[in-house]
Amino acid sequence: MTRIDGPVCLTIAGLDPSGGAGVVADVKTFRAFDCYPTAAVTSITFQNTTGVLGADHQSATSVRRQLESIVDDLDIAAVKTGMLPTSEIIGSVAAIVDERQLKNLVVDPVIRSTSGYELVDKNALRMLVDMLLPLATLVTPNIPETEALTGIAIETEEDIRDAAVILRGMGVKNVLIKGGHLSSAQWTMDNAQLRAVDHLFIRDEHQTFSSEYIETTATHGTGCVLSSAIAANLALGKTLPQAVAAAKEFVTNAIRTAPKLGHGHSPISV
Repeated sequence: MTRIDGPVCLTIAGLDPSGGAGVVADVKTFRAFDCYPTAAVTSITFQNTTGVLGADHQSATSVRRQLESIVDDLDIAAVKTGMLPTSEIIGSVAAIVDERQLKNLVVDPVIRSTSGYELVDKNALRMLVDMLLPLATLVTPNIPETEALTGIAIETEEDIRDAAVILRGMGVKNVLIKGGHLSSAQWTMDNAQLRAVDHLFIRDEHQTFSSEYIETTATHGTGCVLSSAIAANLALGKTLPQAVAAAKEFVTNAIRTAPKLGHGHSPISV
């Protein structure tokens, strides 16, 4: 077995028993970047490649005790959050991040599964905005999540810029708005090839990250892997733009080489 000498990364997210998303995907991603993985489970979901069938959420006390046991013992170089299903859990996570001054926090604001299952309630979404997003080094919403957070419809790049302004008004320091859910007509064309474009806003700076758009059903866990890859690269000492670029390349390669597993949206190769 390969020895891990890299920094310690922590994921706080739900458990996907099929292994394609959530803490399992995050742990595999941390390991791919030679980081030491740790995890706190917020919810045990019942899901596979066809969708989310249900979930059994952990208590806020359980999540806090998991986190305390980790941060009391290990030097955490980066944190990634995924599914935080209740306001009580979000309060516990925000408190630990604030009390222990945990650094390099990447928040993936998981709201709804690809299959349409609601993963947080409305009270939790409000708590996420008020308590956790302002603590984040980076927030990584996709288009539907950005719409839910900002209340505006997003159809163009101008809409994306407007949404970033709103998010900054909520206290978000930096945001990566992922463009994968825009219609095909909105993709940037490069030599007649469709490109997947993500938008990084660091204060008033706007950078785009473009990659090959791959037609595939292997999309299970892409958001989880991207955010955990960013966290891993921040832990390794990269700047935010460098971490985003490395993570996007990693996810693109993982989609390209994804195994054909299950009867729905296959997991990507991590």
